[in-house]
Parts: sequence; C-alpha cells; structure tokens
Amino acid sequence: MKTHAVRTYKSSEELPVAEQLAGKLAALAADTARPLDDRAVDMVINRVIDNASVAAASIHRAPVIAARTQAEAHPYRPGATVFGTAADARFSPEWAAWANGVAVRELDYHDTFLAADYSHPGDNIPPILAVAQHAGRSGAELLRGILTGYEIQIDLVKAICLHEHKIDHVAHLGPSAAAGIGTLLGLDEATIFQAIGQALHTTTATRQSRKGEISTWKAHAPAFAGKMAVEAVDRAMRGQTSPSPIYEGEDGVIAWMLGGPEARYEVPLPDAGEPLVAILDSYTKEHSAEYQAQAWIDLARRLGTARPELRDPANIASIVLHTSHHTHYVIGSGAGDPQKYDPTASRETLDHSIPYIVAVALQDGGWHHVDSYAPERAARPDTVALWQKITTTEDAEWTRRYHSLDISEKAFGGRIEIELTNGERVVDEIAVADAHPLGARPFGRAEYVAKFRMLAEGILAPAEIERFLDVAQRLPELTAAELGGLTITPIAALPTSAKGIF
Repeated sequence: MKTHAVRTYKSSEELPVAEQLAGKLAALAADTARPLDDRAVDMVINRVIDNASVAAASIHRAPVIAARTQAEAHPYRPGATVFGTAADARFSPEWAAWANGVAVRELDYHDTFLAADYSHPGDNIPPILAVAQHAGRSGAELLRGILTGYEIQIDLVKAICLHEHKIDHVAHLGPSAAAGIGTLLGLDEATIFQAIGQALHTTTATRQSRKGEISTWKAHAPAFAGKMAVEAVDRAMRGQTSPSPIYEGEDGVIAWMLGGPEARYEVPLPDAGEPLVAILDSYTKEHSAEYQAQAWIDLARRLGTARPELRDPANIASIVLHTSHHTHYVIGSGAGDPQKYDPTASRETLDHSIPYIVAVALQDGGWHHVDSYAPERAARPDTVALWQKITTTEDAEWTRRYHSLDISEKAFGGRIEIELTNGERVVDEIAVADAHPLGARPFGRAEYVAKFRMLAEGILAPAEIERFLDVAQRLPELTAAELGGLTITPIAALPTSAKGIF
C-alpha cells in the first residue's frame, strides 16, 4: 500500500490528472492484470450470496416494490435482471442497478466497513453486476470489478470523513462503483477518470437522510449512487467530461463540502501489481440493524439470558452505554433526536436507535429482522419503560479503537453499566460482534449460506434456493450466459406500487 496526500489547489496551480485523486483511482481501476488473492475471491462469493439473502427478505417491502416497479417500466435487451422478476426478464442496466440496490439496502442487513467514515461496500455489487449482465461479461470479469469497487470505497472510507461535514456516506460509493464498472469493462484510465468525477459530482448529498425521522430514502440513497455510476460511465464512454479536479479544485468537494481549503487527507491505495484485498477488512451483519448495534445486540442478548431480572424496567434505575463518538452521536442519545425514543417511530429510525435496540435485545434474548421492529413490539409498555432508561456517552478509548486501522484492536462496541434499583451494578463490555472476523462466531461460507437459506425460506422455492447457491458459488467460472442466473425469482407473484410518471 502507498499513502497519497490530497489537498486543495487553486485554479492557477497546475495539477495533472495523474496526480489527482480521481486519476489515481482510475489508474487502480484500469490495472486489470493484478494477481487475485484467494481469500478475497472467496469473500466476493460470500457477499454476492449475502446481498441476495437480504434482497429476498426485503422483496415485499414498500421501497423495494416501488423501485422494482420503476425498473419494470424500463424493459431492455440485452439488459440486466431484477430481483423478484421472471428469470428471463431483462431491464435497462441503470434501472436494474437501482431496483436491486434498494432491495439489498432496505433492511440494513448486509456488509459494512467503518473507519474515518462508514459504508456498506456491498452496495457496489448491484450496479457492477447489472452492467456485467447487460454487457455480456464473464464471472471472472465481474469478480475483478467487484474487487475494485470494494477496494476504492474502503480506501476512501479509511481516509476521508464525510459525516462530520454532514455529507451522506454514499459520496464514496459513486466513485467506487464507477471505477468497478470501469474495471469490469476494461476501460482505459482516461475514461474511468471522467466517470469517477461525474459519479462523485452527482452523488454528494446531505446527511439529513439519516437524521431525525428517517425516511424510506435511506434505502434509496446507495441505489441512486449506483444508478448514477452506471450513467456516469455511459457518458464517459461517449466522450463526455467531468468537473476537474473534482476533489482538489478550489471550488471542489474538499474545499466546500469537506475539510475546506486547508484540509489534508492521506488516502491509502494498493501499489501497481498488488492484489485488491480491502474486501477482507469489511464484515457482514448477523442482525438487521445499523452495524454499530451488532455487538450491542450480542452483549444485550447474553446479559438478558444470564440475568432475566435485567429485562424488567422495575429493577432498573439506569443503563449507560459507554461507546465511541460516532455511536453516541449517530445512533445514541448524543444525536439529540427525540425520535430515537419514540415508540411510533419508523423502522428506519428504530434501526438507528441503540437505546431501543438494546432494550429489545435484552428482553428478547435475540433479534429478528421483522418482529423486533413491529409496531406492537416497539409500543410494548415494559419495553418503552426500559428503553427510556438507556442513554449513551462518549468514551475516548472506544472512540480511538473505532478509528484504529489496526484490525486487531478496531472495535465497534463499548462498556455497559447497569444500575439496579437495589443498588447493585452490572458492568460488562464487548469489542466486536460475534459474527465479526475476530468475534465469538466469525462468519464463513457456511454462515453466509445459512443466512441465505433462513431469509429466503418461504419466499423462494427450495429448488430456487439451491439453484442460486450453486450459481453464486461458481462465480469465478461463470460464462456470460450463466451470469444471468445471479438473480432470485420468488414463489408467488409480487405486488406493484402505485402508478408514477412511467
């Protein structure tokens, strides 16, 4: 790996393309002769399975229905598949990327990477896969494109914080997906450079989508970035150019959306010829909730099972979660959002409320992607009473560990301190989720397959489950014709949304 210094430049200062961050990302993406790392290849297969599992579980939810119905209004040949439609149906690739992106993201249940910023790098897969199917590419070419998408998004997330400037994290996804499509198609550096600039320019938005009463747009935001990436590559291939320098210009992203004219960022990128292995730094979710809640769910369910008296709010004076800055201010009481304590809040809001999540996991001894968010579950009086007694506070050491780039000490949990009404104190802590690579029960292929079977049960026929798993696990050897098999068709016909413009 090599670290690249990034800063702003005045328009009067010359900054050649090769020295721009977008140029360096393009050079990485255009290097299609890199050796492959077997572990990274295996993890790509795991994440393709993981994306399909959560897409199956969300296939009847309103945002997914709406996005799928929009895609169905754009049939196209050769085109790409859309989760939930007939196996032989094909749609315009940007709309397939859109529909599948929403399906993958809706339940907040697929992979994550957290560092200077946060991300769901699995969001790269829908747009890259859609273009691969449409363009008649092989599984091996798709694999390389996905590795590029993961590498670039994760490397940007390691270096550049968006959320502190109230920019939504999908601003790192637009460039990474565009770059991944560039790798897939074997495009030259100049074309990929223009696509990255356009993708970034069109996918910067505020964090209000993850603040207060969180709307259905939370699932649409990364899908929109993927759709914009497909369109950006298409325009770049037609010779259209983009704002430049997109990151470093004096009216560019760094100067006005991030740290300002004096900001400096250090972005790590693999050297030429190095395999792309950033995907190995990411981790999936065992539970359908914001990633920073994963470890807390595991700790709470363990405590509630071992100490059933902790489930009764009458026994609890207070519960304080000592955790990182980000957890405290984004999904904790530090956000100052009353909605995080509102029993009538949306599902999107509840999965960004660590006080709610800990209360339910403590009482239920587990977590379910549907039942744990049901309105009647959120409104249960004893849960509401316990929920209101849970607060968060920032702890400097947990913040340091959250931001550490040393995987052996990086942590997303914290310390729980429970004060009982009888004067007893219960103190415990957890660093990483059980499913994390360093957790109590790390996810491997068997766990990804089990998650797919669990979430697809009753939605996909048993034969369809086995068919998809067979195709996905042969990804590196798939022909262009076989790549269309990376979709899922449910047992029953699905509803459509209300009529829109098209």
